[in-house]
Amino acid sequence: MRELPTGTGAAEARPSDASHRPGAHVRERDILLATKLRVPRSRPDILVRPRLLDRVEEAAARELLLVSAPAGFGKSTLLAEWARATNRPVGWVSLDSDDNDQVRLWRYLLAAVEQVHPGLQERVLPLLDTPDQPTPEAVVTAIVNELTASPSEFAVVLDDYHVIESPPLQTSIAFLLERLPPGMHVVIAGGSDPPLPLGRMRGRGQLAEVRAEDLRFTREEAVALLREIWGLELPEQSVAVLEERTEGWVTGLQLAALSLRAGSDPADLIRGFSGGHRYVLDYLTGEVLERQPADVRRFLLDTSILERLSGPLCDAVTGCSDGQQMLEGLERANLFLVALDEQRRWYRYHRLFADLLRVRLQRQEGGAERVAELHRSAAAWCVDRGLIDDAVRHAMAAGEARWAARIVEHRVDEAQGLVHGYSVAIGWGAGILAAAALLTTIMINAGRPPRRGDAARSTGEGTPRLRRHRTAIAADSQRHATGGWVRICASASV
Repeated sequence: MRELPTGTGAAEARPSDASHRPGAHVRERDILLATKLRVPRSRPDILVRPRLLDRVEEAAARELLLVSAPAGFGKSTLLAEWARATNRPVGWVSLDSDDNDQVRLWRYLLAAVEQVHPGLQERVLPLLDTPDQPTPEAVVTAIVNELTASPSEFAVVLDDYHVIESPPLQTSIAFLLERLPPGMHVVIAGGSDPPLPLGRMRGRGQLAEVRAEDLRFTREEAVALLREIWGLELPEQSVAVLEERTEGWVTGLQLAALSLRAGSDPADLIRGFSGGHRYVLDYLTGEVLERQPADVRRFLLDTSILERLSGPLCDAVTGCSDGQQMLEGLERANLFLVALDEQRRWYRYHRLFADLLRVRLQRQEGGAERVAELHRSAAAWCVDRGLIDDAVRHAMAAGEARWAARIVEHRVDEAQGLVHGYSVAIGWGAGILAAAALLTTIMINAGRPPRRGDAARSTGEGTPRLRRHRTAIAADSQRHATGGWVRICASASV
């Protein structure tokens, strides 16, 4: 039998009588999935963190508790552990995209409240059964009146709230939050900040927040997770490296533990653990990157070459003019973006997420050429603003060694100061060029990046300005004993 095109199944060709009976749709909508109303079960690979349970218990006394963080930070896990531990009655709704229906969402919310405050459904449900869809104000008013008549302390958790996109639904939830009855507390958890009156509630002292920085695993918690839960006897230094690479992201720690338990060599895994690791790549691609609109994915990939991001710099790299808006949107959406200042002018990506984006960018057709083009644009922007270390790094990443040499030579006086601040071992993709030090070798070798043995082979004379700085560079190298390119360049014959 030939398959029918999607959406034209037999049920549509010969609809059953039941599907056309009056009221059938209402009865179908009345059926609630019980598992959406249950607190998620505990898992054996979870580390209970008392500091966070105490934090949530205290925060849940406010009218609204917002738990907002990127995917895989343990939002639902934390709230489920709290719901089982608290003495406060807790109703729970696990939301999904089908809940962008006003009647459906309110049925689930009423069912959640019914679990901890019996009798509410019987008195409010008739409003939802009317032929005309009720107004949000009517539903909220009925709920508030019923709960105010017999006040008692309880909380309702709306998990995965980021799936709710319907403006009328957001309006109705905002209406409820503005008129919460005594004793009712709402907990919203999601991967992005909801379009609710958060600023107003924050100003009134009605809002408590738990965010990614709160959910990050501390060094001690990472040790406990890997040793006590996963049974991995890793040296504390190895755990410290993993904690730094993952920035306390629990899913990253668990994916590393999964690889180690599967038999990966600990030293090799920890040394190379990045966003390019297959487990991390699969998770972040499926749970984060592929769920973004095409324009957001393009922005993420293009700006992944930047160590620090600002609106104007992103505009220069992408060729668009909405960089600041995009960054603010990414921050609201919790897309692994970290603010570097209180004014929200500079940001960076989470290290593992940046790794993933760079891997994906390189793997695209024409990826190498695109990467070079993006670095050239970034270098030009940095030159115009006097950001010499960033400009040189981007120029070198673009394969423009001669341009990098000219950039530093034009600012060689400033570069002498940079040498003392940045005397570190240099390799491809590892920070600043140590300014005038690397420039010495670049000029000696006609723009070719330095190689070991250059010092012994070199017979070039360099430039007079570079010769003046040779002594300072050599002294800096000796003082810091870098053993890398700085020392090699400083000992070059100029």
